[in-house]
Amino acid sequence: MAGQHATFEGLLGEKKILVADGAMGTALFEGGLEPGGSPELLNDENPDLIESIHRRYVEAGADIILTNTFGGNGPRLELHKIADRTKALNIAAARIARSAADSVDRTVIVAGSIGPTGSLLEPYGLLTVPEAEAAFAEQVAGLVAGGVDVLWIETMSSLEELQAAFAAASATDLPIAATMSFDSHGHTMMGVHPRTLGTWAAGTDRLAAAGANCGIGPDDIVAAVAGIRETAPDVILIAKGNCGVPLYSGLTMEYPHSADDMSGYADQAIANGARVVGACCGSGPDHIAAIRHRVDQFILGEHAIDGSQDTKR
Repeated sequence: MAGQHATFEGLLGEKKILVADGAMGTALFEGGLEPGGSPELLNDENPDLIESIHRRYVEAGADIILTNTFGGNGPRLELHKIADRTKALNIAAARIARSAADSVDRTVIVAGSIGPTGSLLEPYGLLTVPEAEAAFAEQVAGLVAGGVDVLWIETMSSLEELQAAFAAASATDLPIAATMSFDSHGHTMMGVHPRTLGTWAAGTDRLAAAGANCGIGPDDIVAAVAGIRETAPDVILIAKGNCGVPLYSGLTMEYPHSADDMSGYADQAIANGARVVGACCGSGPDHIAAIRHRVDQFILGEHAIDGSQDTKR
């Protein structure tokens, strides 16, 4: 079946809350990706695996799926000696996600994932702003050529790097979403507070949505979203939290938050203003299905959301 195409803003207008997908990396490691391997290379070498992951999230009820391109920029791909394949791998990833999105008879938005370069920008590191913008521009070109609906900047720690990615994305006509990763101290690794992101987002006309992803766990994501809302009350907010700090038992790694825990997380994310709710590291289709169920209850008015929790930091 051919999927129904709509814009990111159009789908937001149709629904009160959108459900985003869960982790890609977690699924890839479960599928055999070796530590230190390149997830993006699998867009070329094992596209069926990537599409199957996307399809499972779609079947779980995701309205938005993110391409397998988190590390799909030149500086990150150069670690695997494949920077010369940046555009091609992003095109492939976008087309794979597009195929999965179009496999169902409802609207599923394909978001082009744009993660950090892994290098510090000047003056803290050697990467210049023009170099960062050029790297992101190359990735953006591939995602656009592959047919994404929205450009999704995620897991940023530095406002300067976020702005470099945003500048590259702004050269297109596509809507742009941006999320940063905040830890249990309420700031990103580079010291950015949620209210700072909110102030930036509120003053940026081209931004379709902003929020938080990854971090220490669901509670910290909710707190970050609440902080962003303080200075950006009119911005569409995203909550895409991971399943906590992984615990090791021998060679086995387990995340503390189960799919059942996602119901309470979804409640609190919505109560604090999130209109896009998904999950990150450690999550799978079961987590997204749980979020989907809770969001549907909220939309249908079957489940009351009790105000905002006190999450100011």
